[in-house]
Amino acid sequence: MLEVDDIMELLEFILTTTYFCFSGQIYRQKFGTAMGSPVSPLVANMFMEHLEQKLLNTAPEDLKPKLWKRYVDDILEVVKKGSVEKQIFLMALMTNNIKFTYEVEQDCHLPFLDLLLNGTENGDLKLQIYRKPTYTDHYLNFISHHPIEHKLSVVRTSLERSYRQ
Repeated sequence: MLEVDDIMELLEFILTTTYFCFSGQIYRQKFGTAMGSPVSPLVANMFMEHLEQKLLNTAPEDLKPKLWKRYVDDILEVVKKGSVEKQIFLMALMTNNIKFTYEVEQDCHLPFLDLLLNGTENGDLKLQIYRKPTYTDHYLNFISHHPIEHKLSVVRTSLERSYRQ
């Protein structure tokens, strides 16, 4: 059975020895987790959980968000009207190596993940599929070195979405 120290040593090794090939050249990634690595979502989620708890537990009550929802590194935050500039969350999220971007609701529309949240006059929320201006309609390359489950998930998700529209 592996001890905690062994697991930490293995994790450090995985996170600091990432190499990839691009246009026939081999590169070493200097910072961050490798896309497609099975450990990347776990590490990203652990980091965000740590940051989230730190922020939410230390913020003054008047600056805590009305709503805070997170999916890995995407956060939906509802704050008191007019307090966006004062939000310590946005400032505190600007760590040394990680830069977060944010969007502010405009005309009752706010993109979140691949959804466009649309507020209605009666206070309801309508959802639409949202594509960023940089969206390329490219998905996971089937000949890439990813588990077959990930590749099949792309197909399954696309089919389910097409049936729901």
